[in-house]
Parts: sequence; structure tokens; C-alpha cells
Amino acid sequence: MNYRVLITDDHPLARKAVCALLEGEQGFEIVGEADSGERAVMMCHDLVPDLVLMDIQMPGMSGLEATRRIKQYNPHIKIVMLTVSDDVADLFTAIQNGAQGYLLKNMDPDDWIVYLRGLLDDQNEISRHIADRLFLQFRSAHAQTIEETKPNVLSQREGEILMCVASGQSNRQIAEQLIITENTVKNHIKNILAKLSLDNRVQLTAYAIRHGLTQYSQKQSRK
Repeated sequence: MNYRVLITDDHPLARKAVCALLEGEQGFEIVGEADSGERAVMMCHDLVPDLVLMDIQMPGMSGLEATRRIKQYNPHIKIVMLTVSDDVADLFTAIQNGAQGYLLKNMDPDDWIVYLRGLLDDQNEISRHIADRLFLQFRSAHAQTIEETKPNVLSQREGEILMCVASGQSNRQIAEQLIITENTVKNHIKNILAKLSLDNRVQLTAYAIRHGLTQYSQKQSRK
């Protein structure tokens, strides 16, 4: 199966570099290039790609605003933000706007491919670096917040799976730990996202950290 990819960046050389990276890998099909946020929104409407690689900083409509608009009308399109900076404010806004991932342009190309394959196959685990940044943001008195829903709306099994996801486990790892099938894990995660009014695993991890539902978040809070 080929995943259809739209690349969005206002710099032609940056787009060409991403194209060259993905064209050498099986399973990725470049269906278009956009040089602005406005263009990306239009092309997503016409092409409905599986994945958008979105530069954050662009003249006119930013990648953050373009992400918000795309997800409003095409919520099933997965969007990964591309940036040279790991600024926590941009990271948090991207997640709030519905982005599924966040990649630094200076990361190793092999790490890009592993990350994107995992994301598209719904097996991607949130990086520990991103979890750390999110936790620091939530501790800030001036932090924006994801809309809160009481954790007790989840069943015991859903609570267990939430903690596993937030700890960085893949669906396969969760299934092995809880002795259930991967399809059962996927169904539980869909139900959890619906109950908590969240869109993706990144937001789910942020929610778990905020409510202290992981050993990781508890460990960080004692530092």
C-alpha cells in the first residue's frame, strides 16, 4: 500500500530534499507540493492525501493555521509539522490544532522514515523528548490547556491502555502486555479518544501526563 503525501514548504530546496528522501522509500507516493499554507488547504481539499508534511513558519498563512483548517474539513488526514526549532509553544499549538506529529528538519533521515511509517500504520509511539516538552508546558502557570475531561469516564481496561500509550508503547506491545489482540487495542484507543474528545495519540499522551496517569509524569513532577 502506498501512502499519498503532500509536501508543504515555502522553500523549493526544502521541498525537493523531502521529495528525494521519500521517493527513495517504498510505500510513499508524492501527490503534490504546496508552497504556502493557503495552497496546502486547497490541495488537501482536491487531493485528500493520507499525510501532509507541513512547514510551521511560512509567509501568509502559517503551517499551524493551515493545519487547523485542514483538520476542520479533513480530520482523517494526518499532518506532521516540520521545523528547525523545537519551540514548545509551536509544539503545543500544533497538537491543539490536530497535528499527529512533529519532526525536526535536522533529524537523521532514517529516523524520519521510521517515525512516518509508524505514524501511518498507527503504531507510532510519542517520542520521550516530546513528552518531556509537553510536561514542562503543562507545569507552566501560563500554559494553554487541552480541554479537560474527568479520567473516571474510562473503564478500567481503557485506563490501562491509556497509561500504556502514554508510556510510549506501540499497539503490539500493549497487546502483548495485556494479552489481547492488536485490533482490540485499536478499538479501545478509538473509544478512549472519543470519550476524552481528543484527536490522536499525541494529545492522548498529553492528557495522561496532565492528569498524572503515567509513571513518567509522576517521576518528572518530583524533579
